[in-house]
Amino acid sequence: MQKNKLEIRNPANGEFVASYNVQAESEVLKSVQRSKDTFETRWSKLPLSERANYFKSLAKEIRAKKSECAKIMALEMGKPVTQGEAEVEKCAWSAELYYEKAETWLADVPVATDARSSYVHYEPLGVVLSIMPWNFPFLQVFRSAIPTLIAGNTVVLRHSNTCPGTAKAIQEIFDNAGFPPYVFTAVITDHQAVTRLIEFDDISGIAFTGSVAAGQNIASQAGRNLKKIVLELGGSDPFIVLDDADLDKAAEAGAVARLLNCGQNCIAGKRFIVQDTVSKEFSEKLVREFERKKIGDPMDPSVFVGPLVNEKALQEVSEQTEDSVKSGARVRIGASRLDVQGSFYKPTVLDNVNKNMRVMREEVFGPVAPICEVSGKAEAISIANESDFGLGASVWTSKKENANSLANELKCGMVFVNSQQKSDPRMPFGGMKKSGIGREFSKYGLMEFVNVKSINLYGDVN
Repeated sequence: MQKNKLEIRNPANGEFVASYNVQAESEVLKSVQRSKDTFETRWSKLPLSERANYFKSLAKEIRAKKSECAKIMALEMGKPVTQGEAEVEKCAWSAELYYEKAETWLADVPVATDARSSYVHYEPLGVVLSIMPWNFPFLQVFRSAIPTLIAGNTVVLRHSNTCPGTAKAIQEIFDNAGFPPYVFTAVITDHQAVTRLIEFDDISGIAFTGSVAAGQNIASQAGRNLKKIVLELGGSDPFIVLDDADLDKAAEAGAVARLLNCGQNCIAGKRFIVQDTVSKEFSEKLVREFERKKIGDPMDPSVFVGPLVNEKALQEVSEQTEDSVKSGARVRIGASRLDVQGSFYKPTVLDNVNKNMRVMREEVFGPVAPICEVSGKAEAISIANESDFGLGASVWTSKKENANSLANELKCGMVFVNSQQKSDPRMPFGGMKKSGIGREFSKYGLMEFVNVKSINLYGDVN
């Protein structure tokens, strides 16, 4: 790969997909300046009701490109096409939700004070730099961009260089939906240019989704330049199964949580914490569910598990698994690469796992399910909270008292009882600890890149 050229290869077979030019830094900065000008002279000046109308068109355009977008994801990062179509559909749903709710959510809020009239008013900040990853390459862009844009900001997208074709497709969707030029702008840059963008005065905020290390670096740069940030980082979500749970449903959901997108999902059950009296039975059921999921070419609609994004990702998952097995974990299924062309790793279930093994301490971004036995609820909570991460959690129980106590005591941003973890545009999405700062989706995501202005009127105002 030349420095000024990106070559994309299909992770399922290594075949060449396409090449893309990396833009010069001067060209990228010029795009940001145009985005700032569009913000100041046009986009932020539109009444909210007029801005909202664009998102009705956006939803329609997203759906029209659903099949095409799913194929792009399959070719660039290996997502099975059926999962890609579901991802694109959620993007359209998100656009519709904000079209319906934005005026209510951004309405002025009156407050009783000693002034004649006081109210809270929301106004956009400016240009938001959106730095997005490859694993949910459409949803993570739209999840951040839709509320940011409808609030009146403009967005410059620097997508992962794993998926430049996706970035171009998203740009086309906004263009075809009729958005004014430079309201949404996708750029293809190297990593050095990202640092320059964060420092650039015309950027008012940064939205980042990615690794903890990259997030810490971006937060440091943003802090030095006093830029508002939202960080959605890693996760190692506990999936807690108590002895009163419906084990069949828990195992079915657990398999989906671990194998969807080949396990390359920030919010998903990754640490299976199971009460010892049902651990053996749950393990057997989970293995059977893993065996039912077809692995293969992501272009095949019957495939549920595609390849990992590249060989580096496969190697990391393999090393985490092998190290844990050396430390005493027992392989129930998988734990090796598939003997075919492409970056395929066998769906893996490990038991006899303890909290100190790498598969429990680290985020495993692949199709590996470690099962750790606990004596009861108290130990489950303790182990679940012994993590640097705090994104989501899944709890399986038939008792309301268990559900309530676990939901309140788990240190994370989202808890799902008798369901796998998932995103929903009606609910805030985000975590705590090293899983990030801020929220996406819902009214709370809409408030991240606005100035919350207090307005107080005294005396006679005609």
